[in-house]
Amino acid sequence: MDPVLTIVAGATILTVIGIMSGGTFLLRVTTGGLPFSPLQKSFFRAGHAHAGVLVILGLVILLIESAAGVSGGWQWSGVGVLAAALLIPGGFFLSVLGRDVTRPGRAIALLWTGVAVLAVALAVSGVAVIVAGAARLA
Repeated sequence: MDPVLTIVAGATILTVIGIMSGGTFLLRVTTGGLPFSPLQKSFFRAGHAHAGVLVILGLVILLIESAAGVSGGWQWSGVGVLAAALLIPGGFFLSVLGRDVTRPGRAIALLWTGVAVLAVALAVSGVAVIVAGAARLA
């Protein structure tokens, strides 16, 4: 694996500590310890879940690409998944900040930007792994 991508992977692993502490916050929200609207509770839950799943997916893709021998700029597509792991939860969390929120705010655009980044990164990564595999057949 590229040394820079190795550093990115290590830093990403450390972000799981933040996701864990977010779980503590989420527990306080869902047990009624903090006053939030039903929309806020739902968005906080979705943001937390997406953060955890997308971080794991991004790390797995980095490993798969490395194992498949994906090289050049193509190996950076896994970083797009990690970027989506910031954008999508950011959209969930930031769009419902405030008191008595009943509709998402403008920060919901982060979520949709993250969805687009995720779709492109997954498509590029999938093609790159297939191409690397096919190159090994020849």
